[in-house]
Amino acid sequence: MTRRDALNRLGLGFGALGLSQLLAGAKDEGLVMGPREPHFAPRAKHVIYLFLNGGPSHVDTFDPKPELTKYHGKQVPAEFFAKSKVKKDGDHSTLLGSPFAFRNYGQSGLPVSELFPHVGGVIDDVCVVRGMHTDLPAHPQAITQMNCGRLIAGFPSMGSWVTYGLGTENQNLPGFIAMCPGTPNVGAELWSSGFLPAAYQGTYVPLEESEPEKMIRHLTNHKVGRDEQRKQLDLVAALNRLDVARRGADPQLEGRIAAMETAFRMQTEALDAFDVGKEKPEMRARYGVPDAVPHTETKIRSATRDGDFARGCLIARRLVERGVRMVQLYFGEDIPWDSHHDIMVHKKLARQADQPIAALLADLKASGLLKETLVVIGGEFGRTPSVETSGRINVQNGRNHNARGFTYLLAGGGVKGGMAYGGTDEFGFAAVENTVHLHDLHATILHVLGLDHKRLTYRHSGRDYRLTDVAGNVVTGILG
Repeated sequence: MTRRDALNRLGLGFGALGLSQLLAGAKDEGLVMGPREPHFAPRAKHVIYLFLNGGPSHVDTFDPKPELTKYHGKQVPAEFFAKSKVKKDGDHSTLLGSPFAFRNYGQSGLPVSELFPHVGGVIDDVCVVRGMHTDLPAHPQAITQMNCGRLIAGFPSMGSWVTYGLGTENQNLPGFIAMCPGTPNVGAELWSSGFLPAAYQGTYVPLEESEPEKMIRHLTNHKVGRDEQRKQLDLVAALNRLDVARRGADPQLEGRIAAMETAFRMQTEALDAFDVGKEKPEMRARYGVPDAVPHTETKIRSATRDGDFARGCLIARRLVERGVRMVQLYFGEDIPWDSHHDIMVHKKLARQADQPIAALLADLKASGLLKETLVVIGGEFGRTPSVETSGRINVQNGRNHNARGFTYLLAGGGVKGGMAYGGTDEFGFAAVENTVHLHDLHATILHVLGLDHKRLTYRHSGRDYRLTDVAGNVVTGILG
């Protein structure tokens, strides 16, 4: 048999067979590209995670503290430490009352800061989890842990665990998509598949671009038609399968084959999904998407641009409508919510976040998708009730990191709306009531998707790993 004949037969026969086996799934690696059955009946099918990187202040947004206002500019009363569970440490300096007024919204009467009036308008659909806490108040470690369940890099992201457990409903789009205007602190580790098969890694889309072909570069081949691309892909897959047959199973290679196959299919649907220009002008206006992307020459990493987060929220809705399992949207480059110097910076950031969050929740509810989509909103930690006074601070009107107590918002996916769950102490230093560790949050997210966090495991280096390590409890009190 000549080399030409061998390649011809491989391209027409073994290549198609190899791809059919790939798409059916390599069961020993859990590599299933189509949908997979959950452990039990799910409350939700999709997750949209709006990550406010940098650490928004809970006491300035959704966790009002009248005592903090009362003692503004003063030291924490000595009796507070005697009667509370809060330990005294270096964070307890002069108290900083919130400069933002709160008012009650909706039938539930939940208090919301003036920073988020639009979210206040949909607060009856939101569960305000006030007793969140995590392990370390340092951005890289806290962001990594909130996204991947561990303080150190190298572990699979939550989105990868979700798609590993449930697969994807839409074969023309990735099951897990991560978006950011720039790169968040830590970067690609946040959507990495870690030691899971590479097929479950998140697909990163840069939101500083607004044209779909620039957002997903090199997706469309303008020189070769689809029929020719199909033949090339079949041949490459066949050769890769020969390599697998010779050397044994290779999850990384399987992932590359799957990625090429997904990219080929994405040509027909991805550009449409990311094109917000196909939405009506009034719809774009509801989210706060400008008609034209504003030009900026800033070199500051954490600077944010009007409309980027709004466009991301609108795209997130369009992706979920098309069956994408997990969408993660980072608010901006690096850590924009890290307001050490002046908490008034939150005013600009909230203006960019408030309207699109509310529009997203309202649209999902109107279409019925909120019932099957869990929307998660929050950062890596909160901020202290006391003022930041370190020597590097030029305007002492900001707050330091606070991993001991902060707030998350959850909506849809079987979560009770119009309620506050848990709480911090009277000043907002630490979670003291119905506390929710990030492992508990992750366990609950998996639970509403029909996944038991203790059973969703993967064998690696001689032991079974899971997203929640050896901890985590489902927060049943917030589930309907």
